[in-house]
Amino acid sequence: MRIIIMSLMLITSSVAFAQFQKLPDFTSLVEKHGSAVVNISTVKARKSGNHAFPELPNIPKDSPFYDFFRRHMQPFSGPKQKKEPRAMGSGFIISKDGYILTNAHVVESAGEINVKLNDKREFSAEVIGTDRKTDIALIKIDATSLPKITRGNPDKLKVGEWVVAIGSPFGFENSVTAGIVSAKGRSLAQENYVPFIQTDVAINPGNSGGPLFNMNGEVVGINSQIYSRTGGFMGLSFAIPIDVATDIADQLKTDGKIDRGRIGVMIQEMTKELAESFGLSEERGALVVSVQKGGPADKAGIKIRDVILNFDGQDIATSADLPRVVGNTKPDSKVTVKVWRNETIKTIKIKVGEMPSEEPRTVSKRSKKKPDESNRLGLAVSELTDRQKKQLDVTGGLLVEDIRQGAASDAGIRVGDVILGFNNQDITSIEQFNRLLKKVKKGRNIALLIRRGDITTFITLKLQSKK
Repeated sequence: MRIIIMSLMLITSSVAFAQFQKLPDFTSLVEKHGSAVVNISTVKARKSGNHAFPELPNIPKDSPFYDFFRRHMQPFSGPKQKKEPRAMGSGFIISKDGYILTNAHVVESAGEINVKLNDKREFSAEVIGTDRKTDIALIKIDATSLPKITRGNPDKLKVGEWVVAIGSPFGFENSVTAGIVSAKGRSLAQENYVPFIQTDVAINPGNSGGPLFNMNGEVVGINSQIYSRTGGFMGLSFAIPIDVATDIADQLKTDGKIDRGRIGVMIQEMTKELAESFGLSEERGALVVSVQKGGPADKAGIKIRDVILNFDGQDIATSADLPRVVGNTKPDSKVTVKVWRNETIKTIKIKVGEMPSEEPRTVSKRSKKKPDESNRLGLAVSELTDRQKKQLDVTGGLLVEDIRQGAASDAGIRVGDVILGFNNQDITSIEQFNRLLKKVKKGRNIALLIRRGDITTFITLKLQSKK
């Protein structure tokens, strides 16, 4: 019996040892490729006025009042203001002649940028270009024969694969952390141009801009963001795929700016309820909620309520796919778009425009018209004035003047929202709106097209009973 027990113990120990031996060793990767990782600190000079006269800091010396205040006011005795660090981050060398990739938010608005190499040498850097939409920056130091990273292929990454980050979290230079790929192609709120790599690698403030390595020592991403409720690591980290980053860097190096395609639409995600409302068998595609008048989409015939399913041969599985695909399309390109309209697929040819600078929209003020009594949704609405229609560039719509507890309130509709559409129809009057409401059966989902400030979106809600 003792022999059997000892044998089992030996077998168990051997299995455990074998499993232990399978854990990855990162030492050679760090030794070979860590020298291409840099620490970045930015400095911004504080505005310093006339220190002798803090109450009147901008009195010129040739002013007749200058001598008076110099004689009769006590000199400012506070500490002399100095240049202070504004931010710290990481980066990595992509060419031997000193080009470095990092995050745009690390170097944005910096007066001075200091780069510290792995061998402790320090250099001042200049910004070649930045791109806020992808959070990529290309900077350069005056040096030669530098170690550089090897670029990997993010498409070959597998979920569950080991990855390594090197950076300067909280200023601790050349810190190494490891984990696995948690997911690929993640979309984050307000980040429409990057299919993020999600990992559980420990990333903290200061890691931004640093490289994410695969086990071959190749850089597959730039560590950019964390999901955190405390400001520290919580197991959710996001990296920009290196192919996205280097494409941006190449454009910044060549042109100093990024050319992006645009078609002039606002979109939202398809949900199960929206798909049902528009007769789509599954929740896929990007739902068009607004079309810019005179824009490429408008000229091509794309309409509100169209669901874009394919753009230039690429399937649009979610709404987040469309901005990336369109943005990567060269301006003036002619492409084919497939949309779902009135329960059929239509093919549309469109000439892609160029992304313009964003300008704020003027929004509608509340109406002075007497609102309609609250309807089946719990809404009291009024028709838009001619002035409001002109402000919003619409031909119809209803302004929400009041709201009581009910389906609309539960769905998040607010006072001041403008109702532009009801399922597949534009709303032009209160009478039409109420007529459409009466036709909806209990328990059915409807989709209201809502304008709130500069945002246009569909909101779905389920009617429980008729008034």
